[in-house]
Amino acid sequence: MGGSNYDDDWVLPSADITVVLVGKLGYGKSATGNSILGREAFVSEYSHASVTNTCQMGSTMLTDGRTINVIDTPGLFDMTVTPEDAGKEIVKCMNMAKDGIHAVLMVFSATSRFSREDSSTIETIKVFFGEKIVDHLVLVFTYGDLVGENLLKNMLSNAPDYLQKVVQLCKNRVVLFDNKTKDPRIRTKQLETLLDVVDSVSANNGGNPFTDQMLTRLKEVHDREKEVHDALGYSEDQISELKKEIHRTRDEQLANITAMVEEKLNITVEKLQVQLMEEQNARLEAERVAAEARLKSDEEIRKLKERLEKAQEENEEFRRLAANKCAIL
Repeated sequence: MGGSNYDDDWVLPSADITVVLVGKLGYGKSATGNSILGREAFVSEYSHASVTNTCQMGSTMLTDGRTINVIDTPGLFDMTVTPEDAGKEIVKCMNMAKDGIHAVLMVFSATSRFSREDSSTIETIKVFFGEKIVDHLVLVFTYGDLVGENLLKNMLSNAPDYLQKVVQLCKNRVVLFDNKTKDPRIRTKQLETLLDVVDSVSANNGGNPFTDQMLTRLKEVHDREKEVHDALGYSEDQISELKKEIHRTRDEQLANITAMVEEKLNITVEKLQVQLMEEQNARLEAERVAAEARLKSDEEIRKLKERLEKAQEENEEFRRLAANKCAIL
């Protein structure tokens, strides 16, 4: 487990890391983010307060000197979230990850049944970001305090086909997290395991984070803002006008990107609805065929019983006649 596969002479990257936590409410996204950062940066279900309802980012310096940025998200791809709300949060997430995303941590509960909806979440991400996002996906199973490594391996080995396909899709990049432990050794070990997997993802992608058209456009806006901020040789009035122009451009870009995100989400939802409808129709057809087979089987059993009963009656009649003949003789 872990799926960290890179050459022995591979050198640890020196660039900072940005990871995004994605998952359903109650699976432990925020708690996992807190475990990675080593502090209570995000409100989690363990805190008995309201959980994440908007994108947030926390950062910390790792022991090797790199900075890891952790973006916690609400249930972006839950069926209950409207495309409009999800679109705004995705843009906010992308704005935070302006330099790209090194890994998307798909968080699932090891104590909950992995459903087809969970599987469709990954399909939604693929449809939305494109196939290349798969190269940056890592599966993180929480509640490691209740489910150990061996039990999780056994569960995955005997999991439904759709879960096994997800694990294969992510090239066995699976990490188990215990977010309740107070043992510093366990905390350190599980963080090191996760970072090994994230670094292997980065190495397998040539050290390049995931980016797409929307992230590129957002980065252009940030780069222009930085240029103005660092501008030399301009008067205060010129800098003020440049800032106004940048803000106008940024607002327009964000509005365009938000519209693009919402359009993509609507298309994705429509595709998933068609896919789910097809799966439901196929399931109903299979159930109909099975029901017909059962009815046919029941009918055949009924006819067999009738033949047996008739044979028994004929046998009894034969015995009665034979007995009468014997009595006459």
